[in-house]
Amino acid sequence: MVTKLVLIRHGITEWNKQRRYCGCKDIGLSSLGKAQAIRLRKKLKGFEFDRIYCSDRKRALQTRAILFGKNDFIKMKDLREIDFGVLEGLRHEEILKKYPKFYKEWLADPYKGRIPEAEPMPIFKKRVQGAIKKILQAGRGKTIAVVCHGGVIGIFVSSLLKSRNFWRYVPSPASVTLIEHNNNKLKLIKEGR
Repeated sequence: MVTKLVLIRHGITEWNKQRRYCGCKDIGLSSLGKAQAIRLRKKLKGFEFDRIYCSDRKRALQTRAILFGKNDFIKMKDLREIDFGVLEGLRHEEILKKYPKFYKEWLADPYKGRIPEAEPMPIFKKRVQGAIKKILQAGRGKTIAVVCHGGVIGIFVSSLLKSRNFWRYVPSPASVTLIEHNNNKLKLIKEGR
């Protein structure tokens, strides 16, 4: 019995556009992000979703509303983006000036590097894996939409592929990553680019 997991990254925010780290802050979609979600809605026309899950952050909730309207959904706090701690709201250039040492270590290996006040990568990974496991257990044989964040999708896909290269799997805004679950095996079908 095949379960289809359709992981949808929210549309772009002003912070995304400005290349600011946007994790736990509750930022809404920009006008471009809303337009991206409208375009994505047209691409998803062929899918019939049995269940819809969504992060509790505004940008994900707004994307979900554009994609699925008033359809019932389950809000999950564990689908939130990683908490970037002291990096939250800062741009790459600002961080290199303010926190060069630990930032470079973290970029090189987010599992070893530590950011003050941030959620450690192993804990983030465990949280996301736990949320996806609950979703899969509750929806065997179903087609499930999960509206969430780039980091959530990146950590899940990199874990699935047994890669520590988390950054490689963070998808573009308003994109779809398709995963199939069959016989207790997960398979990446389509990457969100």
